[in-house]
Amino acid sequence: MKDKILVTGAAGFIGFHVCEKLLNKDISVVGYDNLNDYYSVELKKDRLKLLKKNKNFKFVKGNLENRKQMKDLFDSERPKIVINLAAQAGVRYSLKHPHDYIDSNLVGFLNILEGCRNTDVKHLIFASSSSVYGANKDIPFSTDDNVDHPVSLYAATKKSNELMAHSYSYLYDIPVTGLRFFTVYGPWGRPDMALFIFTRNILKGKPIRIFNNGDMRRDFTYVDDVVEGIFKLIDHPPKNNSESNKQNLISNSSVAPYKIYNIGNNNPVELMNFVKAVESELGIEAKKEFEPMQPGDVKETYADVSNLKNEIDYTPDTPISEGVKRFIDWYKKYYNID
Repeated sequence: MKDKILVTGAAGFIGFHVCEKLLNKDISVVGYDNLNDYYSVELKKDRLKLLKKNKNFKFVKGNLENRKQMKDLFDSERPKIVINLAAQAGVRYSLKHPHDYIDSNLVGFLNILEGCRNTDVKHLIFASSSSVYGANKDIPFSTDDNVDHPVSLYAATKKSNELMAHSYSYLYDIPVTGLRFFTVYGPWGRPDMALFIFTRNILKGKPIRIFNNGDMRRDFTYVDDVVEGIFKLIDHPPKNNSESNKQNLISNSSVAPYKIYNIGNNNPVELMNFVKAVESELGIEAKKEFEPMQPGDVKETYADVSNLKNEIDYTPDTPISEGVKRFIDWYKKYYNID
């Protein structure tokens, strides 16, 4: 694992934590990000400040959708491992800004795939999302399930990424691993995510919005558990599966060196219990506004992580109470709140 690793979205929430883990292992990391203003640029810059303290970290600013910038990046850095965590995120944001998702998540991802093809990358790991399960009713969500019914454009772009990655893996024999993340939370988290919003509003005495009148469950996954899964997978690239020639292919079976995994806590939490955990840690009862389900949202997420457990002994072990505490401790320190 001494190969140079390119991490896109390095100034983002998960990307920052992945870079930090790799740097702590004395691995050379090239971080790539465009520092867009989807949420606080200052928060992104503060993450980068910490990463730049390590001599093994190099930062390159640029856009995934800029073909020349991406070609120059791969030609100059020649990474052997690519962890693509850059994307236009957010389900609700996609309702009003659809072109951003096409530019970053489709055009940008194509440039990632081309870079991998032209520089003999040994393993591409990329971020998909639990949102690809869309209208699926079977619980828990399994990577063997059909995912042909996305309910947001964001989800559709992530499903498209999986298909694009598979075609490149098949055509050019690139080992590719796709990861469907389930509601990742923790310190340095995104301000558009529920935990950040709840904490901020409760501390300011503002109401929090509870969608679907609180009748929702989420497989909240602590960021350290996600990063540990990614780290273990780096040296676990998929191999060609000749057995797939002997059966009807399913979602998670391929003749290419390609694999999809869920990364989740495997333990969904009722939304109102999650709110109670935040209230308990803050010592403040939230003012609540109950609202209907939002377009593009789903009622429940629940990850079946059995294949990841079998292959890399992946066992998420951070309880909600501990994860929420760590986030709130970070939040108070970062914003200088007593």
